[in-house]
Amino acid sequence: MKFADFILLDAIRTEIQAVDKEGVIREMTQSLLDAGGIKSDEYEGIVKAVIRREELGSTGIGYGIAVPHTKHPSVERLVGTVAISSHGIDFDSLDGEKVYLFFMLVSPPDRPGEHLRALEHITRQLRDETFCRFLKQSKTQEDIKQLLEEADDNMFGK
Repeated sequence: MKFADFILLDAIRTEIQAVDKEGVIREMTQSLLDAGGIKSDEYEGIVKAVIRREELGSTGIGYGIAVPHTKHPSVERLVGTVAISSHGIDFDSLDGEKVYLFFMLVSPPDRPGEHLRALEHITRQLRDETFCRFLKQSKTQEDIKQLLEEADDNMFGK
Protein backbone atom coordinates (compact mmCIF):
# COMPACT_ATOMS: atom_id res chain seq x y z
CA MET A 1 0.00 0.00 0.00
CA LYS A 2 1.12 3.55 -0.71
CA PHE A 3 0.07 7.02 0.48
CA ALA A 4 -1.26 7.62 -3.05
CA ASP A 5 -3.83 4.86 -2.40
CA PHE A 6 -5.62 6.76 0.37
CA ILE A 7 -4.32 10.27 1.09
CA LEU A 8 -6.55 12.94 -0.46
CA LEU A 9 -3.98 15.49 -1.55
CA ASP A 10 -6.49 18.37 -1.48
CA ALA A 11 -7.24 17.55 2.18
CA ILE A 12 -3.65 18.10 3.37
CA ARG A 13 -3.25 20.93 5.88
CA THR A 14 0.18 22.51 6.37
CA GLU A 15 -0.76 24.47 9.49
CA ILE A 16 -3.64 23.21 11.53
CA GLN A 17 -5.48 25.95 13.43
CA ALA A 18 -6.92 23.74 16.17
CA VAL A 19 -5.58 23.99 19.71
CA ASP A 20 -6.95 20.75 21.23
CA LYS A 21 -7.64 17.12 20.35
CA GLU A 22 -11.29 17.53 19.37
CA GLY A 23 -10.42 20.60 17.32
CA VAL A 24 -7.78 18.63 15.40
CA ILE A 25 -10.27 15.84 14.71
CA ARG A 26 -12.90 18.33 13.54
CA GLU A 27 -10.46 20.27 11.36
CA MET A 28 -9.06 17.15 9.72
CA THR A 29 -12.55 15.73 9.15
CA GLN A 30 -13.53 19.08 7.60
CA SER A 31 -10.53 18.86 5.29
CA LEU A 32 -11.73 15.42 4.13
CA LEU A 33 -15.19 16.92 3.55
CA ASP A 34 -13.75 19.89 1.63
CA ALA A 35 -11.76 17.49 -0.58
CA GLY A 36 -14.85 15.39 -1.34
CA GLY A 37 -13.74 12.35 0.64
CA ILE A 38 -16.75 12.28 2.94
CA LYS A 39 -20.36 13.44 2.69
CA SER A 40 -21.45 16.60 4.50
CA ASP A 41 -24.32 14.84 6.30
CA GLU A 42 -21.79 12.34 7.73
CA TYR A 43 -19.34 14.91 9.10
CA GLU A 44 -20.62 14.85 12.69
CA GLY A 45 -20.95 11.05 12.75
CA ILE A 46 -17.35 10.62 11.61
CA VAL A 47 -16.09 13.15 14.18
CA LYS A 48 -17.94 11.26 16.92
CA ALA A 49 -16.58 7.91 15.69
CA VAL A 50 -12.99 9.20 15.77
CA ILE A 51 -13.52 10.64 19.26
CA ARG A 52 -15.00 7.30 20.43
CA ARG A 53 -11.88 5.57 19.06
CA GLU A 54 -9.70 8.04 20.99
CA GLU A 55 -11.59 7.17 24.18
CA LEU A 56 -10.43 3.56 23.79
CA GLY A 57 -6.83 4.77 23.85
CA SER A 58 -5.04 7.73 22.40
CA THR A 59 -3.75 7.45 18.86
CA GLY A 60 -0.99 9.84 19.91
CA ILE A 61 1.73 7.22 19.50
CA GLY A 62 4.60 9.37 20.77
CA TYR A 63 7.49 11.22 19.16
CA GLY A 64 5.15 14.08 18.18
CA ILE A 65 2.90 11.86 16.05
CA ALA A 66 -0.80 10.94 16.13
CA VAL A 67 -2.85 8.77 13.79
CA PRO A 68 -6.54 9.33 14.58
CA HIS A 69 -8.66 6.83 12.68
CA THR A 70 -12.01 5.12 12.51
CA LYS A 71 -14.17 2.86 10.41
CA HIS A 72 -17.46 4.40 9.24
CA PRO A 73 -20.24 2.98 7.06
CA SER A 74 -20.67 6.24 5.12
CA VAL A 75 -17.35 6.00 3.29
CA GLU A 76 -17.09 3.82 0.19
CA ARG A 77 -13.30 3.67 0.21
CA LEU A 78 -10.37 4.33 2.52
CA VAL A 79 -9.63 8.06 2.74
CA GLY A 80 -6.97 9.92 4.67
CA THR A 81 -5.24 13.21 5.18
CA VAL A 82 -2.16 14.76 6.76
CA ALA A 83 -1.92 17.83 8.97
CA ILE A 84 0.95 19.63 10.65
CA SER A 85 0.96 21.81 13.75
CA SER A 86 4.02 23.99 14.18
CA HIS A 87 3.08 24.79 17.80
CA GLY A 88 2.18 21.26 18.85
CA ILE A 89 -1.07 20.06 20.40
CA ASP A 90 -1.79 18.09 23.56
CA PHE A 91 -3.25 14.85 22.18
CA ASP A 92 -2.92 12.66 25.29
CA SER A 93 0.06 10.98 23.64
CA LEU A 94 1.55 7.86 25.13
CA ASP A 95 4.77 9.74 25.91
CA GLY A 96 2.96 12.83 27.24
CA GLU A 97 4.52 15.08 24.57
CA LYS A 98 2.77 17.45 22.18
CA VAL A 99 1.86 16.25 18.68
CA TYR A 100 3.09 18.00 15.53
CA LEU A 101 2.31 15.44 12.79
CA PHE A 102 -1.17 14.02 12.23
CA PHE A 103 -2.39 11.35 9.82
CA MET A 104 -6.15 10.66 9.79
CA LEU A 105 -7.82 7.61 8.26
CA VAL A 106 -11.49 6.80 7.71
CA SER A 107 -12.35 3.47 6.13
CA PRO A 108 -15.38 1.30 5.39
CA PRO A 109 -16.08 -1.23 8.17
CA ASP A 110 -16.13 -4.12 5.69
CA ARG A 111 -12.47 -3.62 4.69
CA PRO A 112 -10.46 -4.08 7.90
CA GLY A 113 -7.41 -5.43 6.06
CA GLU A 114 -7.12 -2.28 3.98
CA HIS A 115 -7.43 -0.16 7.15
CA LEU A 116 -4.65 -2.13 8.85
CA ARG A 117 -2.37 -1.97 5.79
CA ALA A 118 -2.77 1.82 5.67
CA LEU A 119 -1.98 2.12 9.39
CA GLU A 120 1.04 -0.12 8.91
CA HIS A 121 2.28 1.98 5.99
CA ILE A 122 1.90 5.21 7.96
CA THR A 123 3.69 3.89 11.04
CA ARG A 124 6.49 2.38 8.96
CA GLN A 125 7.15 5.74 7.31
CA LEU A 126 6.85 7.62 10.59
CA ARG A 127 9.63 5.48 12.08
CA ASP A 128 11.99 7.17 9.63
CA GLU A 129 13.47 10.24 11.34
CA THR A 130 14.39 11.88 8.03
CA PHE A 131 10.83 11.54 6.73
CA CYS A 132 9.41 13.05 9.95
CA ARG A 133 11.92 15.90 9.97
CA PHE A 134 11.13 16.82 6.36
CA LEU A 135 7.40 16.54 7.02
CA LYS A 136 7.62 18.90 10.02
CA GLN A 137 9.54 21.38 7.88
CA SER A 138 7.03 21.29 5.01
CA LYS A 139 5.45 24.69 4.42
CA THR A 140 3.20 24.00 1.45
CA GLN A 141 0.77 21.34 0.31
CA GLU A 142 3.08 20.76 -2.64
CA ASP A 143 6.02 20.03 -0.28
CA ILE A 144 3.95 17.40 1.52
CA LYS A 145 2.66 15.87 -1.73
CA GLN A 146 6.24 15.51 -2.99
CA LEU A 147 7.40 14.00 0.31
CA LEU A 148 4.58 11.44 0.26
CA GLU A 149 5.45 10.53 -3.35
CA GLU A 150 9.10 10.07 -2.36
CA ALA A 151 8.04 7.83 0.54
CA ASP A 152 5.87 5.81 -1.87
CA ASP A 153 8.92 5.44 -4.13
CA ASN A 154 10.96 4.08 -1.19
CA MET A 155 13.29 7.06 -1.10
CA PHE A 156 13.58 6.82 2.69
CA GLY A 157 15.34 4.21 4.78
CA LYS A 158 12.37 2.08 5.88
